[in-house]
Amino acid sequence: MGIEKIIYGLVLISCSLYATAEDDGEFSRKAFPSNFIFGVGSSAYQYEGGYVEDGKGLSNWDVFAHIPGKIADGKNGDIAVDEYHRYKEDVEIMWKMGVEMYRFSIAWSRIFPKGDGKINPLGVKYYNNLINELLSKGIQPFVTLCHYDIPQALEEQYGSLLNPRFIDDFAQYAEACFRMFGDRVKYWTTFNEPNTFVFKEYDTGDYPPNRCSHPFGSCSAGNSSTEPYIAMHNVLRAHAATVDIYRREYQTRQGGFIGIVISAAWFEPLRNIPKDLEASERIITFHNSWILDPLAFGEYPAIMRKLVGKRLPSITEDLHNQLQGSFDFIGLNYYGSRYATDASEFLNSPNRDFYQDSLTTVTNVKDGIPIGPQQMYPPDMYGVPFGIEKVVDYIKTRYSNPPIFITENGFGDQRNDNLPFLQMLNDTFRVDYIEETLKYLAKAVRKGADVRGYLVWSLLDNFEWIYGYTSKFGMYHVNYTNGLQRYPKFSAHWYGEFLKGKSTLHKEEFLREFMESYAGKAIPTIAEV
Repeated sequence: MGIEKIIYGLVLISCSLYATAEDDGEFSRKAFPSNFIFGVGSSAYQYEGGYVEDGKGLSNWDVFAHIPGKIADGKNGDIAVDEYHRYKEDVEIMWKMGVEMYRFSIAWSRIFPKGDGKINPLGVKYYNNLINELLSKGIQPFVTLCHYDIPQALEEQYGSLLNPRFIDDFAQYAEACFRMFGDRVKYWTTFNEPNTFVFKEYDTGDYPPNRCSHPFGSCSAGNSSTEPYIAMHNVLRAHAATVDIYRREYQTRQGGFIGIVISAAWFEPLRNIPKDLEASERIITFHNSWILDPLAFGEYPAIMRKLVGKRLPSITEDLHNQLQGSFDFIGLNYYGSRYATDASEFLNSPNRDFYQDSLTTVTNVKDGIPIGPQQMYPPDMYGVPFGIEKVVDYIKTRYSNPPIFITENGFGDQRNDNLPFLQMLNDTFRVDYIEETLKYLAKAVRKGADVRGYLVWSLLDNFEWIYGYTSKFGMYHVNYTNGLQRYPKFSAHWYGEFLKGKSTLHKEEFLREFMESYAGKAIPTIAEV
């Protein structure tokens, strides 16, 4: 049997990895409002490359990724997928697919090489070119100001997020971006997933600046019991100051919107007992509401104030007023769900970190059965579609139904690059996951959630932080060893057909079309690619 028939046959196998949405019939983008926006996402360090080119300064990730042992495959983002030089090609790919919005981030150190002071005109030119190219193809730019990467100079000068000086420096950088790009950019977010990067930077120490304390991680310096809360407090203050500047000086004449992006995980109780139900509520509050309660209500959640105590910074009356209502929309990055179980014994710990403060432990296994197909994921990511409906319902209920964008959703695999080329491009598992997630999202929208758009992570395989290039989320395979050529996977073809309004009932037809597109062509091997 030919490889095409083998791969085509894979799509006929029913996927049993996911809980299935109730609507298993006709499903297309018509399940969403007519003005609903579909797109794709990226970030500067994961995509751009050109890490010291044209006057760009070093970021914390430029430095961290060069430290031996920090990245799974020993590689870095110096070149990444080279979008700095290939942005026109990537915009063309998006346009042909039918993408309506492109989320990308601006590298702070490309605008201000030292974090503050003099602006780098060549960095400004790059983002002007990218924005203009997107608009020329009818694609809306959606800009994140800080997607994990912070100028290394600020870390060396004063410890970045641990110092209140960070607030003014971030606000200065953001204001420069509003001034230079805001006439064309209508969607802004300040930070990407502070509830992820603050935890990994200052609790476990997995991300730069690699700070933590025993027994929560192995770092040369840090305090896992206090520093995550200090860092988050300064992130929230920087966010509020930035939103205030945008609303006072730019929003009315530029007509844009500003928000923040959180990692929106969902947690199911491991056992149907009161203690685990309470534990799931606590960890959802610690994980999601740690950021959103201050921005909606001007205060940290009551359960956090009770359990964290004096280690949680206080919010003054002035800060309360600045924080409350400081978003026009919320961005949710959803990848999956986990189980939560009570761990009240942590109350007796001599020192506690974020998870111990929540008196919760989390797992992906119940009765020996994983909650999702985590074998395709890095260890901390779990593909569970149903959670997106639940987390959107939670945001709708707790925060009076704010506008929402699903700013990231996708499926990462770690398949061996030695697979036959066409098999590597056949990612029916990714298609199944995205389709099921969209079905659950459509249910949430039908129930009244004000969701405005959905962005797939990601257009291309890219540098996936501490996993390097071993974890692949892209709808396009990238040839890292010979020219960085982009090859569409089945998911790219499927998403394009979905965006044209075709029903997902025709997945088999889509796969047949995809395989036939290679008919008569010389098929390279992965080694050649």
